[in-house]
Amino acid sequence: MFRNFQTALHAKAKAEAGYRFYALYNKISREDILAYAYAQCRSNKGAPGADGRDFADIEAYGVERWLGELALALRQETYRPEAAEPDAARMGQPSPGTRRRGLYSLPDRHQCHV
Repeated sequence: MFRNFQTALHAKAKAEAGYRFYALYNKISREDILAYAYAQCRSNKGAPGADGRDFADIEAYGVERWLGELALALRQETYRPEAAEPDAARMGQPSPGTRRRGLYSLPDRHQCHV
């Protein structure tokens, strides 16, 4: 189901370069889309985000409850990504140096998978 959604969005964007997807909030707030994105984030086994929450915190709070609140914020268009906090770790780069990486909160990483 998600792959069909993703393919349809890609085809529309390719066919009409100037097209604006004004109704995306109601599409990305769908229960199946959010559940898929959560599963993708969970499978990455990432570290806690900038807000300090990890998957154990979300599971203790209740995944369905957390996804429901996220869906509501998306539908009401009140969801705002949090600023990434720079991580002390540096990612190796070929010369001339390294770059800092940002740590994003779990809701923000979750939305990246949608």
